[in-house]
Amino acid sequence: MATPDNADPVIYPAFCFKASPTHFTWVKMAVADVHRLQKPRNFEGQRIFFYKNHPIRFVTIAGLIVARTDIYRRTIITIDDSSGATIEAVVPHSSNPEHQNIVSEEAQKSENPLEKSTSITNEKEKEKGKESVSKSLPPQPVHISATDESIIDIAPLVPGTLVKIKGTLNSFRGIVQLNLERFTVLRDTNAEMLFLEERLQFLVDVLSSEWVLSGDEVERLRREVVEGDVKVAEEREKAMRRVKRRAEREEKDAQSILRRYIHEEREREKEAGVCREEGERVMKEISERKRVKLGLD
Repeated sequence: MATPDNADPVIYPAFCFKASPTHFTWVKMAVADVHRLQKPRNFEGQRIFFYKNHPIRFVTIAGLIVARTDIYRRTIITIDDSSGATIEAVVPHSSNPEHQNIVSEEAQKSENPLEKSTSITNEKEKEKGKESVSKSLPPQPVHISATDESIIDIAPLVPGTLVKIKGTLNSFRGIVQLNLERFTVLRDTNAEMLFLEERLQFLVDVLSSEWVLSGDEVERLRREVVEGDVKVAEEREKAMRRVKRRAEREEKDAQSILRRYIHEEREREKEAGVCREEGERVMKEISERKRVKLGLD
């Protein structure tokens, strides 16, 4: 399904994306190319962008941090990779109190062990000082990844640091941003050059050409989706039948237990009636014997 020159590339349906070389991978890109990503009209509201017709969700960039800004509920890291553009990587602040407790516990564990060998008096004075400082300072934000909300320590991400960042794509006021998912600090320019070589190789091998599927491949992927939907529907139907059978068994068992209980209650009532009659008979015999005995006397 090739397209003529100068024609817009074919954007395949979403069920074809699993055959794409870019959809389920961290795509190494230059920041300038990230800003060239497009979002077709029928994909608005989804975090899927396109380079030509390659669907892209996950991006890896490498560059120098030139700014770090803390604002309400997020920290913004600005990266410059010398491609002619910069990009913002957004790191959300956690609103989960448990995350704050975890970070506080880890901070206490990482205290200098030499401080623990000081005298009791000094320790008490230090604790008082720490309490007064902690009361005067606001709690530090806990940073989390955007997707799975796992805790991320971004303390190393300061201006002047060379870093490789992996992030999911987002758009804010028409400008592409990254939601930071993970990062690696690059210790030297050799690591950066290795990334640049890999990025260029992927650009030449994959991104420079349109993604092309034949009509047969599209139809095969469509059938797989339909068959998958049918299989899911069948599994759902089987699960519903299992639930129904289980409910019927439980109802049947409940009815059986109820019938057994009613039968046992009736048997107990019969036995109680027999016991009452026998007791009355015995009491009558005893009374009769007493009367006979009194008459003889």
